[in-house]
Amino acid sequence: MNTTRGFTSPRLRAAVTRGLVTATALAAVSGAVAPGAVADTNAGPDVVAHAAGIGTTDTQRVEAAAVVRLDPTADVLLLSDYDFIHALWQKASDAGESLDSVRTAAEQALASATAEDHVAYIVTGIHEAYRLDQQRERDKAEAERAARLAKSQVLLTIGIPSTPELLALTDDNFIRAVARHEASGPEVRAAALEALLGEPGDWREFIVNGAREAHKRDVARELEELEEKNRQEAERQKELAARKSTAALFRITPSEAMLALSDDNFIRELLRLAPADLQGTELYNEAQRATLSSDPAVWKAYIHTGADAAYKRDDENRRKKLAEANRKLALQIQAAAENGGVNPNLVAAAKKALAGSDDDVAIFLKADTQYRLKRQSLTVRDDGGYARQSSASGGKVVLNDTLKSSSALADREDATWVIVPSLASQPGCYSFESVRKPGYYLKSGKAEKNGLRVEIAADDRSSAFRKSATWCSQPASGPLLPPSLRGVSFNQAASSGVNWLAPTTTEVYARSERWFPLPGGVPGEAQPVRLAEWRITAPLAP
Repeated sequence: MNTTRGFTSPRLRAAVTRGLVTATALAAVSGAVAPGAVADTNAGPDVVAHAAGIGTTDTQRVEAAAVVRLDPTADVLLLSDYDFIHALWQKASDAGESLDSVRTAAEQALASATAEDHVAYIVTGIHEAYRLDQQRERDKAEAERAARLAKSQVLLTIGIPSTPELLALTDDNFIRAVARHEASGPEVRAAALEALLGEPGDWREFIVNGAREAHKRDVARELEELEEKNRQEAERQKELAARKSTAALFRITPSEAMLALSDDNFIRELLRLAPADLQGTELYNEAQRATLSSDPAVWKAYIHTGADAAYKRDDENRRKKLAEANRKLALQIQAAAENGGVNPNLVAAAKKALAGSDDDVAIFLKADTQYRLKRQSLTVRDDGGYARQSSASGGKVVLNDTLKSSSALADREDATWVIVPSLASQPGCYSFESVRKPGYYLKSGKAEKNGLRVEIAADDRSSAFRKSATWCSQPASGPLLPPSLRGVSFNQAASSGVNWLAPTTTEVYARSERWFPLPGGVPGEAQPVRLAEWRITAPLAP
């Protein structure tokens, strides 16, 4: 019997066909095909329905795949929209910070069960996020390049020979090298030591502005001493110092002939020799405006103060541009975490970073910071017992109501989980990675008296494992309670129905019932029960 006879639409027939190969395609994306995945004839109708959820064209998918360098093989193109986004998310995650916006937007799409949101991400969302990532990477590269150039300008200003080794030093070690060099005057050394007592932002400020300003004070002191002996020579040295300082901002070492030019021609020579990347900057534009003036006072003002002020505006503009892009991304991450509802630690950290400095936001956005901030602990809603893995019991997940912030670190790590989008790429679902054993996930195992044993095991990348390590969240009871006291339930779709992540008396099981009878009930009265409800709390091991 031809099961597709009733489908007159080629698109619909193709969708059904796609559904039959989804398990194979997902395994191909993750790098391994589970035994029997190709010929799984027991897949329920929900599997086919989910796989048939394709509202995008192959061209749209190829264009989206190109963003994250995902190979758009035939198997990948046959994935449902949701599973295709999960494949994109995996590649974006592997790329690290360079695709943070793409990854974050994918997580927002994965948190939605609406087909329109999945289509929108593939067709336009991933490209909009990629443009944000590209701009942020350009801004970051420009800031890093400017930081390297600022170091060379410090050396040029003070008169320290520039070497690749010096320029390759970290900011703090570069400052130490400057402070130790014999060419540095007492003001430069004092400013360097003061900067080293501060934060990375203070180091950066010393390199960009502080060293140059301290050197000016050293020169001014020398000129004061000279002026007592020879006023005319002091004025000449003052002019030379101002010209050398301004030339250093253009990354130019002026010749004696250039230093002897009139003020207006000296500025014109700076413009002629300026590196191409300075064109369009405040430093360059102000120099052009100065040369258009016929007033000698304007030329002199540019050399003595105007160039320095313009350079500072350029630096501030670079910092603001990168900071704005970083804050936009942090807001996206906060929104995605709030919508998911399972990463309150990440939400709180995003809010704290956004309320802080630009440096706080930059630290928040680091890939290792993001991963760590997805840590959470799970407690039983009614009595606060923690779900923790027990190495002594072969990785079985048990309940512990004695853990606290002062407990041994290893014990606290056993009760802390990194909550990530589900390994099985199901919307609204998550996987729990063990903090104590990275790469191990909370999963359902063999059947025991109280249900399926819940334990941790290493991800073998098979379809069966990833389904067993996928838990779908839904609000539980207590809608009128404050958010910190509301419950959340986690269930797992199974061939025989739904299994709930359920706390018993001392252990955790995956059970078809949403409650577990507790011992100690009074005969003839309602039996006490423990509901399959949890609270997501602050991580015991932050």
